[in-house]
Amino acid sequence: MAAVISDSPPNPSCKIMTFRPSMDEFREFNKYVAHMESQGAHRAGVAKVIPPKEWKPRKHYDDIEDLVIPAPIQQMVTGQSGLFTQYNIQKKPMTVKEFKQLANSDKYRTPRYVDYEDLERKYWKNLTFVAPIYGADINGSIYDEGIEEWNIAHLNTILDVVGEECGISIEGVNTPYLYFGMLFLQSMGNGLKD
Repeated sequence: MAAVISDSPPNPSCKIMTFRPSMDEFREFNKYVAHMESQGAHRAGVAKVIPPKEWKPRKHYDDIEDLVIPAPIQQMVTGQSGLFTQYNIQKKPMTVKEFKQLANSDKYRTPRYVDYEDLERKYWKNLTFVAPIYGADINGSIYDEGIEEWNIAHLNTILDVVGEECGISIEGVNTPYLYFGMLFLQSMGNGLKD
């Protein structure tokens, strides 16, 4: 029987694809990105990569509690019947420890829910009552020194050339940013995220 050759590109439905690389595959960022594109992942504009279990970007996170979030944003939402407006209010600086305590407080922690539809209903019900806090656009990375695989600060992409050869630093584009979020947070921004 002859092989059927298809002219259609991979992933014609442009669905978001999930990848689970082995540690050997995970070690070579650019090569793995090329593999994902060969499978059609780029057609969706985003892909989910689940790192191998043995990969750890950081041994522990106990030492980041004193890191300061210089300008947390509170997302205030007003409106009703599907028409909403979001206002962002800058709050005073707080540490990661303070942010974690706030995110785990009764007001902001995940409510009990039966399934994701129930959680989504609670989201829309509380949209104008609970104003989450967002720690955004914080320069830096919390990867341990010496971590080579998928280190957001050293991906060896064309963006590194802009920084190294041209001396241009574009925060959050060719330098990493940290983001801290909590439940019911509206998505804001893009760029390199730890």
